[in-house]
Amino acid sequence: MDTTVDLDSFASLVERPDDAARRAAEERWAQLDKPRGGLGQLEELGSWLASVQGGTEVRALSAAKVLLFAGDHGIAELGVSRLAAAGGTAERVHAVLDGSATVARLARRYGAGLRVVDLSVDAGAEEFGPEVSEHRIRRGSGRIDLENALTEQEAARAFAVGMAIADEEADLGTDLVLLGDLGVGSTTVAAVLVGALCGTDAAAVCGRGSGIDDRVWMVKCATIRDALRRARPVLGDQLALLAATGGADFAAITGFLLQAAVRKLPVVLDGVVSAACALMAQRISFRAPEWWRAAQLTGEPALAKAYDRLTLNPLHDQQVTMGEGVGAVLALPLLQAASDALAEQAFVPALPTAPRPPAKLPSAAELLGRL
Repeated sequence: MDTTVDLDSFASLVERPDDAARRAAEERWAQLDKPRGGLGQLEELGSWLASVQGGTEVRALSAAKVLLFAGDHGIAELGVSRLAAAGGTAERVHAVLDGSATVARLARRYGAGLRVVDLSVDAGAEEFGPEVSEHRIRRGSGRIDLENALTEQEAARAFAVGMAIADEEADLGTDLVLLGDLGVGSTTVAAVLVGALCGTDAAAVCGRGSGIDDRVWMVKCATIRDALRRARPVLGDQLALLAATGGADFAAITGFLLQAAVRKLPVVLDGVVSAACALMAQRISFRAPEWWRAAQLTGEPALAKAYDRLTLNPLHDQQVTMGEGVGAVLALPLLQAASDALAEQAFVPALPTAPRPPAKLPSAAELLGRL
């Protein structure tokens, strides 16, 4: 099936957040009974939420969604990660789906939904079920130091899938997306894209990823260098760049970020993968970053460069390096606090319909009477 994506249309379709709503939020902060600036950065964060929501009243966040894009990368076979190249991504997807992964536990804790989208995991199509793999583009991807990750047609299809998912989430009423990724070798791919888009050499963007040692770091750095040579000739064509040195998950995240901005759906970026895709999206629409917030720094040099180019400041610095959307989920309580403090009607969690009565405990007198 032929897929054509009009990237130029995003320049006009993406609007800026509502400045009038931001000003109204700032006025409301001034009216609250507190010292001026007494809530610190929560005030700026609340004003941003007001601007992306639009309207006359701020709505407390009540339908946040953790969205994880999953894909394997051929570059992982070079051993650039401490995680297993064969089966490592599939295991992580299963852990999220069965609820044992940290991101799944935190999502439950903070009341966020959770969705995994398999774009190119190197596993059987039936491994995760249709809800996860219905949008799969291919199984695995090419080794980007030697060959393209995928064809340009596959890149266009993946980009369109990301757009469709943004529409689905907006139509479902999701009011905030916490964006993450699942994929062994993904930090290497992200470093290549950031290096290409920022015009830096391999050493300036090569990080420790999954916790690699010096020897593996040198292998990773050489791999990024070779992939950068392949990226530079197609730097002016975003889809060609995603096909040459990205992957189906990267193309889908880029499409998602742009369409989410079109649909006025705010997004929190987790780490270097989402940041690399955000840089790609910024190339296509310069207004799009106004709809995003950066969750954290992870120590990855490529992430710091990307956020500097995007002019995004991280919401926290808990030194979380595991990816999988964990850093983005940890930012959710801050955003909830900002929206609750500013909203006309704060969000009240629903109570269980039939709470169990507390167990009758013996009184001190009863206990003493037994002695």
